[in-house]
Amino acid sequence: MSDQNSRRTPRPGRARKRAIREQAARTGVAYSVAAQQLEAVGLQPGETLSSYGRTIYPIGSDPHRQLLVERRERRSFAERVTDTRRAATLPDGRAQHLVERFPPTRGSTGTGVGPLYSGEGRQDLLAMVYIVVATESPGLLPDVGDLVWVAEMGEDTALDTACAELDHEARRLLDRKPVALWSAIEKALAAAERSTDWKIRQEALRHAALLRTMMSPREGYVGELYVEGLPVTGVRQILDALLIVAEDGHAPGTRVRLLDKHHEGRTATIIGAGWGSSGPPVGYLVWLDGAKTPLSARADQLVVLAGQESLPR
Repeated sequence: MSDQNSRRTPRPGRARKRAIREQAARTGVAYSVAAQQLEAVGLQPGETLSSYGRTIYPIGSDPHRQLLVERRERRSFAERVTDTRRAATLPDGRAQHLVERFPPTRGSTGTGVGPLYSGEGRQDLLAMVYIVVATESPGLLPDVGDLVWVAEMGEDTALDTACAELDHEARRLLDRKPVALWSAIEKALAAAERSTDWKIRQEALRHAALLRTMMSPREGYVGELYVEGLPVTGVRQILDALLIVAEDGHAPGTRVRLLDKHHEGRTATIIGAGWGSSGPPVGYLVWLDGAKTPLSARADQLVVLAGQESLPR
């Protein structure tokens, strides 16, 4: 009987060794390096430093969003081709594709984080930002023929690769101050209205009217005037998640805990990514549970909590 019990009792250190192997596999580092990481920051099984790995659709408390994402994953080949054909049409087709691909989430109860990937007019603003890129950096636009050919593959990531430079520049534009961004959009639309292509002129006129509507004062519940403004945060989060598909990193909505001495052990939600000239995010904007304002953290100051990815890579 004692021999049977000894066989059933886990050997000391077995769980730790398994955790180290899993960490090494997730991060692509040597076993000894993974062991040092676990020891240095107290990583639990399934956790990883935010410097490694990828979380595109983090599990949250919004089952409706999860349903939309999972339903999209079950599309037939014909449905995928229809979608990528639309996504190959700039600017509005790709804007619509991305807004649907990364739907809004209601946020997590008890964390203080509001809706993510949200805001009225996200598709319109994203299309306008693409127009700005086309005006300021036309060399970043992918070849139309290449987009048409790639779209027939029915693969989102293949189209992402073709549009990578365009999407990166669009994300950089959204880091501009609101007034500067608004001015850039107005200038780009004014230039497009003078185009010799009547389709471009028509689209520019339509977007210019939408911009005026978005920036016009509205009357509040008690009669006060306010300007809703541009849904920059929601569009920025959509592009963050998109770029993470190729670059790795962790999309807005990912749950983490902090390692810095001022907030060590506290849990938070990623609400934005900070990008360098290339590669994965160099840092993140996070919202500490129960806080009233966000704070910035380097990628090596965050631990991604276990079980974050809702769908396979």
